[in-house]
Amino acid sequence: MGWMNDETGLDKNPANFVALTPLSHLRRAAHLFANYEALIYGNIRRTYAQYHDRCTRLASGLVSLGVQSGDVVATILPNIPAHAEAHFGVPACGAVLNAINTRIEPETVAYIFDHGEAKVVLVDTQFIAMAMQAIEMMDTPAPLLVEVPDEQAGYPASGEHMTYEDLLAKGTPDYQWAMPQDEWESISLNYTSGTTGRPKGVVCHHRGAYLMSMGTAVTWAMPRNARYLIIVPLFHCNNWNHTWMMPLVGGAVVCCRDITPAAIYNAIADEKVSHFGAAPIVLSMIVNAKPDERREFDHPVEIYTAGAPPPAATLAAIEPLGFNVTQVYGLTETYGHVTECLWHDEWDALPDEKRYDIKARTGVLMGMTEAITAMDEHMQQIPMDSETQGEIMIRGNTVMKGYLKNPDATAEAFAGGYFHSGDIAFQTPDGYLKIADRAKDIIISGGENISSVEIEGVLMKHPAVSLCAVVARPDDKWGETPCAFVELKDDTDANEADLIAFARSHLAGFKCPKTVVFQELPKTSTGKIQKFELRRVAKGLQS
Repeated sequence: MGWMNDETGLDKNPANFVALTPLSHLRRAAHLFANYEALIYGNIRRTYAQYHDRCTRLASGLVSLGVQSGDVVATILPNIPAHAEAHFGVPACGAVLNAINTRIEPETVAYIFDHGEAKVVLVDTQFIAMAMQAIEMMDTPAPLLVEVPDEQAGYPASGEHMTYEDLLAKGTPDYQWAMPQDEWESISLNYTSGTTGRPKGVVCHHRGAYLMSMGTAVTWAMPRNARYLIIVPLFHCNNWNHTWMMPLVGGAVVCCRDITPAAIYNAIADEKVSHFGAAPIVLSMIVNAKPDERREFDHPVEIYTAGAPPPAATLAAIEPLGFNVTQVYGLTETYGHVTECLWHDEWDALPDEKRYDIKARTGVLMGMTEAITAMDEHMQQIPMDSETQGEIMIRGNTVMKGYLKNPDATAEAFAGGYFHSGDIAFQTPDGYLKIADRAKDIIISGGENISSVEIEGVLMKHPAVSLCAVVARPDDKWGETPCAFVELKDDTDANEADLIAFARSHLAGFKCPKTVVFQELPKTSTGKIQKFELRRVAKGLQS
């Protein structure tokens, strides 16, 4: 039979098996990097010893409020130190962190409070009124509100609620963290954007968050003492799990409350920021920053970008400024990024246009993921011919546990043993995915499928275009035609005829936009363009 079939004495025990959790990173850093800078925000500079102490007091303080293991603690906070601390302090008492988008309306916040059954909510003073409106709309017992003032941003305490510092004062420094006994225990609850119907609650576990942090550190080649700028909101896939990762390398987290070109350049120049994640719209902000918003810096800055395929024109413009951009891809349901555009040295010698075209690929699976590919409607692998399209399917340890209280949606998402992303892509012969569109964003004109992403990539090459988005516009003859919404760069000029002619010089005629609208594009707090709003506008345009 062989000794492998006789497992006597080879069982799991406390010496050889510990549940994986990113909480371990901060506990380790508190000893190894006790005096290293860990958390920076304006005049706030905290070491790892202080960071760990405050997270410990937060966990203890929450317990004193009656929070028990498995309870939900919500946050309505921007990228400030208290939000980073909540990412460790909330799970350190066994609770589940529910970081809520600060830009959604009170009705949706009330739904999330009700659906997630939050016991406590930490709220930035700026959003107190919105949170109170939401609480008044609730159908279930309201969470206890703890106010988090931010005086240096102009938001002093209102004096009407327990403050975050009051809560920490209730905690004790010797509280023993409630580390998970089972790595499948929930660490976070994140709600999808809810652009169609109610948002879904994505439940993630400690194991996935740990593997995400470890895999990112390896893939991004994070150096010891890296300086990381929080631009991706902490409520968006928990900042792609990056804040959980940073104690692993003894690096400093630099908080950024208001995302502006000046704030980014200042952080790079003054705090020596070496890494950050951002949506393509932030890359565009950096490229188009005014002279008085820019700062000189003498070190390379690594960027992970995701949320939409970055236009090749943007990549070409930002690289000479000192930034190296890598496209990554993922969803709330996958803890954040799970693919990367892995770069090969032989591509360095390619002409610029070809290099930037490759950099705009969605990429290949990252090390913490088991399988990612594109499949047809029968869940069969599509030909890797750079043309045939299929849906991106994902399998691995960094896929959510499921949707909270929604078994039907969970079963549908996991049909066939893969997570169905809803994103449409083709694959190159070497296996790299390239997103063509969201399934809902494909434009069907005269029976032909048109990729809005392809059109956007072309229009972004026009020298006057700062940002654009393409959606379907209803058409009596063709069913749908492409409609482009465009933001122009300052001090430039272009009209509808100019942009349509430019598109025709790069695309087949049926793919070219038939309508161009010049306006500011509606965006989410994470920088994604709200195409559902643009589809509504396009539907109302006169034929």
